[in-house]
Amino acid sequence: MDALEVLNSQVGHIKTALESTVMFGTSQMGLTQYVLFMILIWIVTLALIIGVGRKLTLIPTNKFINTVEYGYQMVRRDISQNVIGEGYKKHVPFLATLFFFILISNFCGLIPGSKTPTGSISINWALATCSFFYFNYWGIKAHGGWGYIKSIAPSGLPKVLVPVIWFFELVSLILRWLTLAVRLYGNMFAGHMVLGIFALATGVFMTTGIQAMQVGVAGVSVLWFLLLVIMYALETLVAFLQAYVFTMLSSVYISLAVSEH
Repeated sequence: MDALEVLNSQVGHIKTALESTVMFGTSQMGLTQYVLFMILIWIVTLALIIGVGRKLTLIPTNKFINTVEYGYQMVRRDISQNVIGEGYKKHVPFLATLFFFILISNFCGLIPGSKTPTGSISINWALATCSFFYFNYWGIKAHGGWGYIKSIAPSGLPKVLVPVIWFFELVSLILRWLTLAVRLYGNMFAGHMVLGIFALATGVFMTTGIQAMQVGVAGVSVLWFLLLVIMYALETLVAFLQAYVFTMLSSVYISLAVSEH
């Protein structure tokens, strides 16, 4: 069996390894590996924020603390203030929590043997649901219940068009919920599949080449390894960008909910 046949026969195991499996309990009431890592990352995120918050100084001297503070200032200024505008400060804690939790989750998935919570569609649905209820809550608080419902459709429309536009805007509102979850899940799942395939190809070509005493086949594994390194660097960038995009979209939806149409 040549290297390509071995690779093709083992690719399916990568998808199986990424599927949610129960580690503790039963399938009805159990703890999957993704939920376990979600809890661990929640603890890490909480410890990070509390720890860094206690060590903040007027003149930063610690590079790690300075990096975390820069991330917070980015959320505060670029994502919250520049998008939401007046009244943005009360939304910063929520948006910063989203950003750091997703960022740490994504980076955790780059550690061999670990799982990223954002690699599970159910956890991404939970994150999207938190964002969905959050911006709708503030929309209702800003306009009142009936006022928020009416504000879904832009003002100034001819009365005959209001029901039609309102329906399409309502569908668009619900689609925000869907796209938040699917976008994050799709990018993280696809990225980990690619990394898994490249890592598998590196090992398969090296092993097959050595066993068959074929220098050319073993040499191809070097190319696969270089591609793996490139993809790993790219996935690191994607991990940051997806945390940024999710938080930015949540901020945009908050702005749309609380603003006057």
